[in-house]
Amino acid sequence: MVTKVPPRPVAPRRLLRLLLAAGVTATTMVAVPQAAQAVPSAEGDAKAGSGTTLTVAVSQSVDSLSPFLAQKLVSTSIHRLAYEYLTNYDAKDAKPIPGLATEWKSSPDKLTWTYTIRTDSKWSDGKQATAEDAAWTFNKMMTDENAATANGSFTSNFKKVTAPDPRTLVIQLKKPQATMTALDVPIVPKHVWEKVGDFSKFNNDKQFPIVGNGPFVITDFKVDQYIKLKPNKNFWRGAPKFDELVFKYYKDGDAAVAALQKGEVSFVPNLTPVQAAALKTAENIKVNDAPGRRFFALATNPGARAKDGKAFGNGHKALLDPAVRKALFLAVDRTTIVDKVFQGHAVEGEGYIPPRFGAYFWKPGAGQKLGYDPVKAEQLLDQAGYRKNGDGKRVGKDGRPLDFRILCHATDPNDKAVGKYLQEWWGKLGIGLKVECLDNVGDPWTKGDYDLAFDGWSVNPDPDYVLSIHTCGTLPATPKDTGATDNFICDRQFDALYARQSVEYDAAKRADLVKQMQSRLYDTGYMNIMAYPNALEAYRTDQIRSITTMPEAAGNLYGQDGYWSWWSAVPAASASDGSDGGSSTGVIVGIGAAVVVVAGLGIFLGMRRRSTADDRE
Repeated sequence: MVTKVPPRPVAPRRLLRLLLAAGVTATTMVAVPQAAQAVPSAEGDAKAGSGTTLTVAVSQSVDSLSPFLAQKLVSTSIHRLAYEYLTNYDAKDAKPIPGLATEWKSSPDKLTWTYTIRTDSKWSDGKQATAEDAAWTFNKMMTDENAATANGSFTSNFKKVTAPDPRTLVIQLKKPQATMTALDVPIVPKHVWEKVGDFSKFNNDKQFPIVGNGPFVITDFKVDQYIKLKPNKNFWRGAPKFDELVFKYYKDGDAAVAALQKGEVSFVPNLTPVQAAALKTAENIKVNDAPGRRFFALATNPGARAKDGKAFGNGHKALLDPAVRKALFLAVDRTTIVDKVFQGHAVEGEGYIPPRFGAYFWKPGAGQKLGYDPVKAEQLLDQAGYRKNGDGKRVGKDGRPLDFRILCHATDPNDKAVGKYLQEWWGKLGIGLKVECLDNVGDPWTKGDYDLAFDGWSVNPDPDYVLSIHTCGTLPATPKDTGATDNFICDRQFDALYARQSVEYDAAKRADLVKQMQSRLYDTGYMNIMAYPNALEAYRTDQIRSITTMPEAAGNLYGQDGYWSWWSAVPAASASDGSDGGSSTGVIVGIGAAVVVVAGLGIFLGMRRRSTADDRE
């Protein structure tokens, strides 16, 4: 939400947006489906006991509480709780459902979209939420580049946005846009935000409670300590059942796990395989091991530069040579990474979009795939003129040794473990590697002061955002600015494909274009997807009785596209059926009427890539 960590989202840095946009016909009015109205009431079968608190351990720092600036996933996740978006995602299958808008339609030419704004949404200060709030939010992003820092990719194609009446929002486009039912932009209250001056400096963290219209209200915040939220009693779906939601900061993962074991926190995300194995036998703790929606990658500095053409940073020039990048990737054993580092709790990496998103998942062909082949890597380097000297070190034509640096997240044990393997594998090629593990990798990353970096993003049901961060348009305006780019990649062929997919409403044709984009990104060699990690998380069953998983089957709660997990969570103390909450946990399927019993599913709060191992969206 993702940042700029990474180097601007988020968007940047802010991911992911839905394929659903491709499924809406030009003249069809989308009404609220009956199933979507059947979300379990927050005042359903159980009442929360007094003083119930759901505490989530997080290891990522909040970059901003301003929805216009936030790009880290922990921050954007908070904003999903505090503000409504026009549309939401069905917890069962991620299809678009009503949010602040109850229905929407497009004109025959798909250049005008009309949204009907609900009448039962109020801001937490009691004022009515209207179409004017949405129009003001979008217009501010269209006219103030600072307000477009986090989510500007969604409004860059907007021509005009108006609110002819309190219930009607009209968006006119310059050209068709496939993300019109997946605009992941928090709508803010005009009467509060129109008083803000400089949007580049306003972090929205001085006055509490913060006015919003989501299921929770942000009530307090201390940097790298905690974020506290209370239920929004005016929320149109019903107030959450826990009396308080707290995101508590832990720099050390083992400390967070120890806090879970002692009952000091309710939920811990991003477990290592060793931690997960130890927790599986712990009393009153459930471990969830579900297919993830993110990737774990190796990124190279392609030569950091700005839109004005000026280069900056100190990336190693040898990495501008495709032969060097290809050789490095040929010397990466993904099977070992999956088996030894993730201990089987991951899938071997291939394309940019994880296999969880079947319509967009892409695999390189037999002749295209860079499998583990260190012998071929040696040959490539020799042929490209990078010979070994008398000390066995690879040197370039300028005599400079191939000694690289890689940015590593200090809080992520996976980065450190993979870093050791890379030192071993590349060392056999005669290439040196210094693993630089930092608490904040965002600063050197944004400045272009790196050679390689461990990268990772959570992908949304609609991949537009994570694709956009590799386009030329997201580069910073000047070396002193911060753009929405992830890794300074600027490839005209990739950009042309991105432009085509962004206006394609036909689902199959758009999916094909997205696959072509992944193929192009793969061939440029600036990124190497090493694995798709599972979501490994744990929660206390004596504190949380049930929680909504997304998707319904084998889903996770970390980094959801919506607010279902935290909004639906039922305190164990509120059980009224005599169950002890410690044997099997009822998992409420948020959008459907059914309740599915799934053992071992947990809550998951995401964090952004640059300051931790995770990503924005």
